[in-house]
Amino acid sequence: MGNSQLTPKIFACRQSTALAEKIAKSYGLPLGNVTISNFSDGEFQPALVESVRGRRVFIIGSTFPNSDNLMELLLMLDAAKRASARHITAVIPYFGWARQDRKDRPRVAIGAKLVANLIQAAGATRIMTMDLHADQIQGFFEKPVDHLFASTIFLPYLKDLKLENVTVASPDMGGSKRAYAYSKYLGSEVVICYKQRLKANVIDTMELIGEVEGRHVFLVDDMIDTGGTLAKAADLMMEKGALSVRAVCTHPILSSDAYTKIENSKLLELIVSDTIPLKRKSSKIKVVSCAPLFADVMHKVQDNRSISGQFLM
Repeated sequence: MGNSQLTPKIFACRQSTALAEKIAKSYGLPLGNVTISNFSDGEFQPALVESVRGRRVFIIGSTFPNSDNLMELLLMLDAAKRASARHITAVIPYFGWARQDRKDRPRVAIGAKLVANLIQAAGATRIMTMDLHADQIQGFFEKPVDHLFASTIFLPYLKDLKLENVTVASPDMGGSKRAYAYSKYLGSEVVICYKQRLKANVIDTMELIGEVEGRHVFLVDDMIDTGGTLAKAADLMMEKGALSVRAVCTHPILSSDAYTKIENSKLLELIVSDTIPLKRKSSKIKVVSCAPLFADVMHKVQDNRSISGQFLM
């Protein structure tokens, strides 16, 4: 049997175990066995318990803070490289540090480029991720990048709501491309919010470009962190006469008091994927799993088949 036909191995970093179990089940393979040795000072050492020599290896781990999550992925990649894996795909459902994609002021790091360099140096021969904060991050890698879109899983869910008079909204100017892609599929109108900072770090005002009166609104974004922008946008749109406002966000970072903001806002529903595990449940949060999408693309990568048919946008 040639190396290309050997059954691949799927391993999980601890921060993404729940998602990795779903991906492996959807793929049709068990998760590979990993042991972690912990030192008293907080250092840790992952070990792949089974042989990966000559095989394709998928290592699943989102790199949201704290930095131990990134470090664990790097150590796992290095372990696979030193165990003579033939191909090593870093499956990073949420690519953390992506907001540092450029020098937006003097004397700052470009964190996303640094992380890309580390992942490649650790041994990744391919990268698979979803809804990067900035598309150009793909260019930070010298290895192939499979950049998946969460619209593939979200749009069927939104269609199934069978709502009429739908409008897609972007919470800021930077997300307008994503909003137009959703609107094209849904055949809907688009509105855009923009924030105006009247005094640094003190007052934010939000304005709305477009009409939402009598409309069901889908606010789309790649991530939700503190939830302040989305909560404010939802409240503004309801004041402007919207019938309902739902937010669709790929990566549920939900830091600080985000859960409280969401629950107290006029958002009817927050629809997220499971790239990052939720810290707690909420009656307003609906999780749509990205596991079948990743499993399908992993199958296609293993079989050297095109994945372009996966993309709804």
